[in-house]
Amino acid sequence: MQERVTSAKYGADHKQFNFTIVLNLIQAMMASLIGYVYIRGVQRKPMLKMNGHRWKRFFQVALLSSSASPFGYMALRYINYPTMTLAKTCKMVPVVFMNKLLYRRHYPAYKYAVVAMVTAGVSAFMLFKTSSKRDGAGTAEVVENSLYGLFLVLINLTIDGAVNSTQDQVFAEDPEITGQHMMCMMNLCSTVLMTAWLLNPFNPELVSALRFLRTHPRAMADIGMFAVCGSLGQCFVFYTLAKFGSLTLTTVTVTRKFLTILISVFYNGHPLNSRQWSATGVVFSGIALD
Repeated sequence: MQERVTSAKYGADHKQFNFTIVLNLIQAMMASLIGYVYIRGVQRKPMLKMNGHRWKRFFQVALLSSSASPFGYMALRYINYPTMTLAKTCKMVPVVFMNKLLYRRHYPAYKYAVVAMVTAGVSAFMLFKTSSKRDGAGTAEVVENSLYGLFLVLINLTIDGAVNSTQDQVFAEDPEITGQHMMCMMNLCSTVLMTAWLLNPFNPELVSALRFLRTHPRAMADIGMFAVCGSLGQCFVFYTLAKFGSLTLTTVTVTRKFLTILISVFYNGHPLNSRQWSATGVVFSGIALD
């Protein structure tokens, strides 16, 4: 859904929905609402009692998170989704790096081996695919766009690493905060920050987005589905994050993406070359080590 919303062309004029802050705002509002419903309706627990320090921490995480995702959305305009997936397989590296840089958090030696093996294995698997023929006339433009897109992904991954490491720190210093509390409050704070940014009189994005949705109503269905699916997925993400930490969550996410690719390859009858089999062995060895 993310790829569809950011790259689909709507209407007779074939225009794209390029309003990333508005898209993030809708996602954050939906996620905060679903987080609240999950706490009160499913868990039947009271909401977290807020104080100044907690508000500060939630707004800190929200500011970082709100800053990261626009770079990811913008990157999809310059690189295709498989390239984005390949770049995202390296997410374990910035998570470890930012945890050490910001909070001096140390991991057992085998964790570094797991990060190296899974990241290298998944990246190699995708890079060793049989490359398609290139069009000589369009090669230069594609490379230029891809490099700029990868630069945007690099920024996205670095800020994501800061988000994950700060979330780990919040859970460590305040055991009363659960994954669902983080989901609800972080997205609520993100909603406040992005609403303030969009209501800035010098920022035309909100008005432009509303005008686009009025003239291209089909986009609303895609955006709504994206927000609902993303929010439901966050329930599981934040549970894992609170229970096992950001590095384990990232390992699971990267492994899940790899398994999806692997199942797709077998399902569609695509043969694996020897280097891809070797890369697959490296990935599963890393998972087994963990």
